[in-house]
Amino acid sequence: MDSKIKDRAEELRRQIHRHNYQYYALDNPIISDAEFDQLMQELLQIEEKYPELVTADSPTQRVGGVVQKGFNSVPHRIPMLSLGNAFNEGDLREFDRRVRNSLPGEAVSYVVELKIDGLAISLWYEKGVLVRGATRGDGEMGEDITVNLKTVKAIPLRLAEEVPFIEVRGEAYMPKESFVRLNEAREEAGEPLFANPRNAAAGSLRQLDPRITASRNLSVFMYAIGHLEGNSPGSHAKGLDWLKQLGFRVNPHYKVCQDIQEVIEYCQQWQEKRFDLPYAIDGMVIKVDSLAQQERLGATLKSPRWAIAYKFPAEQAVSTIKDIILRVGRTGVLTPTAILEPVQLAGTTVSKATLHNEDIIVQKDIRIGDQALVQKAGDIIPEIVQIYPERRTGKERPFTMPATCPECGAQVVRVPGEAAHRCTNENCPAKSREGIIHFVSRGAMDIVGLGEGIINQLIKGGLVKDPADLYDLKYEELIRLERMGARSSQKLLDAIAVSKNNSLSQLLFGLGIRHVGERAAKILARQFGSLDSLRSASVEDLTNIPEIGPRIAQSVVEYFNKPENQVLLERLAQAGVNMQEQIAHAEGEEQTLAGKTFVVTGTLQNFTRQEAQQAIEKLGGKVSGSVSKKTDYVVVGENPGSKHDKALQLGITILNEEEFMALLQGK
Repeated sequence: MDSKIKDRAEELRRQIHRHNYQYYALDNPIISDAEFDQLMQELLQIEEKYPELVTADSPTQRVGGVVQKGFNSVPHRIPMLSLGNAFNEGDLREFDRRVRNSLPGEAVSYVVELKIDGLAISLWYEKGVLVRGATRGDGEMGEDITVNLKTVKAIPLRLAEEVPFIEVRGEAYMPKESFVRLNEAREEAGEPLFANPRNAAAGSLRQLDPRITASRNLSVFMYAIGHLEGNSPGSHAKGLDWLKQLGFRVNPHYKVCQDIQEVIEYCQQWQEKRFDLPYAIDGMVIKVDSLAQQERLGATLKSPRWAIAYKFPAEQAVSTIKDIILRVGRTGVLTPTAILEPVQLAGTTVSKATLHNEDIIVQKDIRIGDQALVQKAGDIIPEIVQIYPERRTGKERPFTMPATCPECGAQVVRVPGEAAHRCTNENCPAKSREGIIHFVSRGAMDIVGLGEGIINQLIKGGLVKDPADLYDLKYEELIRLERMGARSSQKLLDAIAVSKNNSLSQLLFGLGIRHVGERAAKILARQFGSLDSLRSASVEDLTNIPEIGPRIAQSVVEYFNKPENQVLLERLAQAGVNMQEQIAHAEGEEQTLAGKTFVVTGTLQNFTRQEAQQAIEKLGGKVSGSVSKKTDYVVVGENPGSKHDKALQLGITILNEEEFMALLQGK
């Protein structure tokens, strides 16, 4: 092959990447569409004639032609946490107070950005080339949608600089105009409409056929560096500037503010101007600018302490409260719910609104028959903002919480200091039902096909009383249920059998231990490795784990101390439900630390606690929150505390940071 042909192909790719950046990232094309098409056509002709010249980052590879079988799960190197919310000026000032109290005497500046209403994504680049794109998923694991993301022309396939490795985070969205056109086309075709641009973007990126994604005219704004091999830019604002230099599309409307008053004023400006934008935003994001300060502020289980989302007031509508009903949850809490005359809110039909507890009903003087102002809190959960007493006719009826449970008739009590009313019957059928519904839900044991209707039938027929009973179900029992034929019965049994192989973290979440959500369940599973190990942990052992506070610790210990829970766990074990956590390791990674248990204590210079844990687990080791005879190594940083002393008492090998790094490198 003539070397000139290879050079021309490379030059064409370089030019097309540059023009894509000018057009999609900067909105500033410097050649005509016809000239761009000529460049693309020339490259296509060369690659068709010389297929060996096709590269993964070639602009001709953006639109795939193969329908995918499904999406694989991929781990995020650093969890993609969600943000805490602020709904008014007071919430923003409280956020500022917390930040400054945690950074005494330090100057703090903030970066304020538009909160794009779309789907969070993560992009991985190795040596400047896009190698992976994923959804946020549950924050720890996302879906690999690389093929679909490559169809989004605002995403560079090759960066302007050859960075060894960078993971960049952003928001994929559908412009308002594209959303209107898409729904018009779907309406003409008799297809269901998307509720809003966010749903349309999410649905488009999760298409199994990338050609459909390519037709949806999606775009992106990148807003953060998730992980970087190399020198840090030092501040979030400098990071955004650098992302622009690399070729990413960054929203231009971000501002560095020197105090919270400036932040508030900027948020208020955009609350008025947001409807003029060609894309949807539902608020603003406020971040501490200094990356060093972000690191010191850290994060909770769910969200970083250095950032918050200011949510704009939700769309509102007026409706009539037709009735107030009660639902008994899996912990026995009675939750009142208003039944409404259906109204349209944020693109969906709303016919119910949670009233949370009796205090809310009394405080707002809510009565059956009232006219009420309804909104979606955070644009998700319908709630009643206020009622209109001046519109009352005299037929409205006050609501009071019952003295007995509507499900079982047992006494209802309100624990001092709590707003909730609870059923006192440990065997209340509603608790059991809701517990089973939670156990099989997505994020927990995820048993496909086992919906609320079938669970109600199983309970009514006396076939299931608790989660362990699910694993004893027989084909001949299922086939007798309403709308359960031979095929659906067998599929359900297969799904139940598959769930036995789920991770320990899914089981822990599914058990419904109070205060233990998905992330806490993952942390506990990762720390202890097995259910037996977790069951023997004390409150002190648990609170020694980063991100596990005394409330979660006490709840876990109380759960495992109850005899009825011990019986349930034993039955699940006998049924073959997995009770060990399997740590996923990088392909080809030598497991040099397999079977070794580490405890990390004190402040390390080259690792955060989480990075040290990830480095150990990557090589097959396990990290525990407490020192015991089973501990192989204690890694000690500055100010190590009592764990160091206990390691000395037990004669456990102690590693300083230099020795720890040498061990990781196999030295």
